[in-house]
Amino acid sequence: MKNYLSLIKFSHTIFALPFALLGFFLASRQADIQFSWRLFALVLLCMVFARSAAMAFNRFLDRDIDAQNPRTAQREIPAGVISPRSALLFVIANSLLFIATTWLINPLCFALSPVALLIVLGYSYTKRFTFLCHFVLGLGLALAPIGAYLAAGGGFDLLPILYSAIVLLWVSGFDIIYALQDVEFDQDQQLYSIPTWLGRPRALLLSNVLHTICGLLVLLAGYWLTQSDPEFQWLHWLGAGAFIGLLIYQHTLVSPTDLSRINLAFFTTNGVASVVFSFLVIMDMFF
Repeated sequence: MKNYLSLIKFSHTIFALPFALLGFFLASRQADIQFSWRLFALVLLCMVFARSAAMAFNRFLDRDIDAQNPRTAQREIPAGVISPRSALLFVIANSLLFIATTWLINPLCFALSPVALLIVLGYSYTKRFTFLCHFVLGLGLALAPIGAYLAAGGGFDLLPILYSAIVLLWVSGFDIIYALQDVEFDQDQQLYSIPTWLGRPRALLLSNVLHTICGLLVLLAGYWLTQSDPEFQWLHWLGAGAFIGLLIYQHTLVSPTDLSRINLAFFTTNGVASVVFSFLVIMDMFF
């Protein structure tokens, strides 16, 4: 179990899961929707199954590439800890469990489940042919708030779509930062990324632009909340401030010539930003 949790980097679920919970509770506030612990548990399971399938498939598909990269050579499949066949079976099992769970939620989520899997699994192919791979990853995680909103019984409303756009820009921006450390290797292997296309300085600038737009959308979402629901007070603004502040902070940790703190910028800062922001907005809904 420990090896499989390491294979899928289970701790990274913290990036999208808080936004899924945000989408779920936003829908639950609607007058005609009753909160359901059953649905809540099913949404959590969907997040776990979909992400586990996506991450394990990425490791399976990239096993030969990972074996050649000194930074990734010790991952479970190239290191021989988990066999490729076992990893693929793990992907299939989690994909089927994801689809089965959506069937227990509602017909719409079940009908959309293949589309969601196509995006989150298809991302693993994209760095082989497009520089836009970071945005496909962002799109995969951006499904979390709108998917959870639909699961709770909401419709295609503007606010959950706005939160999905925030996740798309946020994830795409920090994935560009993470890709900075593999520029030379990716170029040698003819793999695609924004840093290999633009170079490190301009890639960092693009990441900054994406996060700036993301921050503006966070403020727009806060304004929309207060206009549509006067009960919202100040906690969501505190969360917005913390999220934007951490976006700014992570860009002070990395420069084109200094990538030594990239793990702090990628893992810690973004994990804290997601949890704090979503937690404070959800608390504002009920307190």
